[in-house]
Amino acid sequence: MRVEGDAWEDISDLSEWGGIVFVDIDGTLVPAPGSAVHVARYLGTEREMTKAEAAYAAGLLTNPEVAAADALAWAGHTEEEIDGWLTQLPLVDGIAETVEWCRAHRLLPVLATLAWQPIGRHLSKRFAFAAYCGPELECVNGSFTGRVQAPLDEFGKRDFALRYAKHLGFSPSQCAAIGDSRSDLPLFDAIGLSIAYNADQQARDRASLTVDGGDLMAVTPLLMNWLSRNR
Repeated sequence: MRVEGDAWEDISDLSEWGGIVFVDIDGTLVPAPGSAVHVARYLGTEREMTKAEAAYAAGLLTNPEVAAADALAWAGHTEEEIDGWLTQLPLVDGIAETVEWCRAHRLLPVLATLAWQPIGRHLSKRFAFAAYCGPELECVNGSFTGRVQAPLDEFGKRDFALRYAKHLGFSPSQCAAIGDSRSDLPLFDAIGLSIAYNADQQARDRASLTVDGGDLMAVTPLLMNWLSRNR
């Protein structure tokens, strides 16, 4: 079942699920400075990407502008090569346990992110997220060209989540989102529960609830309370 990107779990029995939890990557699953900067260390562009990510957070650049600059450094590299680098990606604790908890409580875990699709694909396979979105890099003959094939911004991220939920028959009120920053704000405004996790002030101000900590399992009591209220 394809909605965006190219990897989706086959959801054959929707009666198994009671809702969706959309989870951000950068700043949420991957502590700052994020996944793009991690890959940039291998590409030799860490300093440039750190500045670009800071400019995006400050509202000085759009994500498509950051992506266009970052994509150039990927030219000539393969997804297999990038995938190997991502095995060393810094992550918060408790991702696997939180995904397992969500599935046990009939909440479908999905990545909603502005990280590159190869990064979303890696984490989806690694932790059993059901789907992901993200800007897409052009790839020819197995290697990235340095061009962006499909850009994505924070509003496209929101639209992906709402489109995916609608495709599965869920209303926005049956969806929760976990995020930390500017890229999460439109989605926070559109769904039933928004959790600011280790978030900046603008995300805290817009979220339904806020929690901090080094283990993602800290969000599960908030999700449990939300589930209890909506049964």
